[in-house]
Amino acid sequence: MRKRPHAHRRHCFWTCLRSTLLSWLGPMLAGMLAFILLGGWAPKESVSAPIHMAVEFVDHAASAHIAKSKGWFKGEGLKVSAFDNYITGMSLSAALSRGDINVAYICLIPAISAYANGKVPIKVVAGTHKYGYGLLVDPRKIKTISDLEKPGIRIGCPREGSPPDCLLHKMIDKYHLDESRILKKIRRMPPPKVLLALKMGQLDAGFCCEQFPTMGEELGFKVLLTARDLWPDMQGSVLVVKEDLIRDHPEIVKKLVKITERGIQYIHERPEDAATIAAGALTVSGKKVLPLKIGKIASGLEITPQVILRSLTTRMECTTDIDPGQVQKSIDSMAKLGYIRWFKAEDILDLRFLHNE
Repeated sequence: MRKRPHAHRRHCFWTCLRSTLLSWLGPMLAGMLAFILLGGWAPKESVSAPIHMAVEFVDHAASAHIAKSKGWFKGEGLKVSAFDNYITGMSLSAALSRGDINVAYICLIPAISAYANGKVPIKVVAGTHKYGYGLLVDPRKIKTISDLEKPGIRIGCPREGSPPDCLLHKMIDKYHLDESRILKKIRRMPPPKVLLALKMGQLDAGFCCEQFPTMGEELGFKVLLTARDLWPDMQGSVLVVKEDLIRDHPEIVKKLVKITERGIQYIHERPEDAATIAAGALTVSGKKVLPLKIGKIASGLEITPQVILRSLTTRMECTTDIDPGQVQKSIDSMAKLGYIRWFKAEDILDLRFLHNE
């Protein structure tokens, strides 16, 4: 029996349609399969290379604490395998030279020391704030700068080569104080102990980094001088990374700078919440970082959101911007004091990620 004409036409139509669809879908399905196999639709995975991060036990690192609290590091696919606190920038500087820390939020001056003296291969990739240090005094004994030279006055200050120590020398020069007389009065101790010693009547004055001067005001002491008074535009803290992280994983460094900028912006836009996050983080880390003996005494010193808010908004200028000229001034000052050998600021700076280059 012969096929009817309309049945033949219908058979040809479906045959042509099937051929056309296969010619379109074949390459499309193959491309989709390749896309999936290459990870195009895979969930976002962490960027390779673990990050061992360290910060100082101060609100200088507020942007890092905010980022950790908000989950921003994880959100950018970064593997933060450790987040360690150090009681001073100098102790963190020493840890950089002997440990596996590859990212740190640290005061600029200890970072310079690590680079110059410890030969630690680091680069400063962003700032976190300007200023952030002060001279705290007992107002019953010290009313003017010259009172510091009086017999019996005891002055606390972190170790030689620290930011407060450099500011101590700036004060001596600016106010024409007797250097030998002042230095004989110095008792070397970390910032938390400076505040505790003031509280216990063992000191009459002390240089220390924020948040401790602002905490001292809550106890009735007076901030007689700030970094702003002694060193205009002083670069406070910075974000540093090991050079091999830049070389092998520049995308990680770019994300770290981006997160730091986001943290600084959060401080400006939501200062009360930022202060609450930082105060909570510092309270928890203080129990771990303070020596047992100091920790017992310090238990009565509460790090409140109100203190951190005043510290972040009035004693520091939170910004990721860095003036290479100010970095050079820090290097010059340290070299003049004999703490390091002089070098050019450009040797320690890598600001391409900050400038989106």
